[in-house]
Amino acid sequence: MRIGIACYPTFGGSGVVASELGIELAKRGHQIHVISYDLPIRLESFSERIFFHEIGAANYPLFKYPPFTLSAACRMIDIAEVYKLDILHVHYALPWAVCAHLAKEVVLENGRDLKIVTTLHGTDITLVGSEPSFYAMTRFGIRRSDAVTAVSSYLKQATYDTFKIDSPIDVIHNFVDYERFKPQTDHGSCSRMCFAPKGEKLLVHVSNFRAVKNIPDVVRAFALLHQKIPVRLLMVGEGPETPGARALAKELGVEHDTVFLGNQQAVENILAMSDLFILPSAHESFGLSALEAMSCGLPVLATEIGGLAEVVTHGVDGYLCRVGDYACMAERALGLLSDPEKLKAFGAAARKKAVERFSPEKIVPLYEAVYERVLRGK
Repeated sequence: MRIGIACYPTFGGSGVVASELGIELAKRGHQIHVISYDLPIRLESFSERIFFHEIGAANYPLFKYPPFTLSAACRMIDIAEVYKLDILHVHYALPWAVCAHLAKEVVLENGRDLKIVTTLHGTDITLVGSEPSFYAMTRFGIRRSDAVTAVSSYLKQATYDTFKIDSPIDVIHNFVDYERFKPQTDHGSCSRMCFAPKGEKLLVHVSNFRAVKNIPDVVRAFALLHQKIPVRLLMVGEGPETPGARALAKELGVEHDTVFLGNQQAVENILAMSDLFILPSAHESFGLSALEAMSCGLPVLATEIGGLAEVVTHGVDGYLCRVGDYACMAERALGLLSDPEKLKAFGAAARKKAVERFSPEKIVPLYEAVYERVLRGK
């Protein structure tokens, strides 16, 4: 199949999943055309079946602001016609699903029935799409798609509840490249020694540092844990909450043991040398960063909201606490990090689940089945 994939290129679940899906589909012999305004973060290596098409901004004096959505639709039209795309798979409802519908209508006039598959990732439904100014347009994009998928059962139900649509939605969970995200056997490596020179335990958080990730609770939980055992905190990512997190770490007296690493391409190396992952989000439709940590053999401390319960099994491969209960997270972290055998057992269970339930071999064929279904007109 000839498949177009439109996504945001930034650090975040939707861009990562779209990129990884494109890579896996190319391995299976499909021709992939990635459409975005910058190269997505996971497309760092060459593949003869993956093409990247950049969306340029229209610069005309009449426009007060560059019309990005029209530029995106025009780029989709061009790629669809030049490469004779069968499917246009858009990740994130707004604006991609609406742009894809416009492209579909234009291409149809030239005799080509371009099919649209929209994957919902979370904030496009729970935050952005539900905003009154975007509500009608988001609902339109979803309803006009030939197929819609959601990354969790929670998000599927949230979409029905929010937009009152009658379109069927397939739940297809995110997946992880378990060969890339795998445990590190040599815990005495130079990298770990740099961050834990005195043998401290390593707590790690990875996100885009937006308010929804509850970044202050990462620092607060760490500060409580820091009072009990030798431990350091690795903060991976960058975003609007970063300055506040730095200030809070200083206020709580843990700034010297809190390491802000910014955005990192090889996040798997940081995860693999760590001991425990923390994700105290206020909203989370799936929790891809948690899954990647589990694939590296890390137990996960997360909040019992959204789709996280579909990833983390409480008391088996991690723990789930109420949103805002950072004391619970600190207590659970202490219980794991103070008991090497328990930490090892939880980590092994996390790795096993990632490989057996969330592998590309299990998940990607589900997307292929959706493509085949819409191409048959069903």
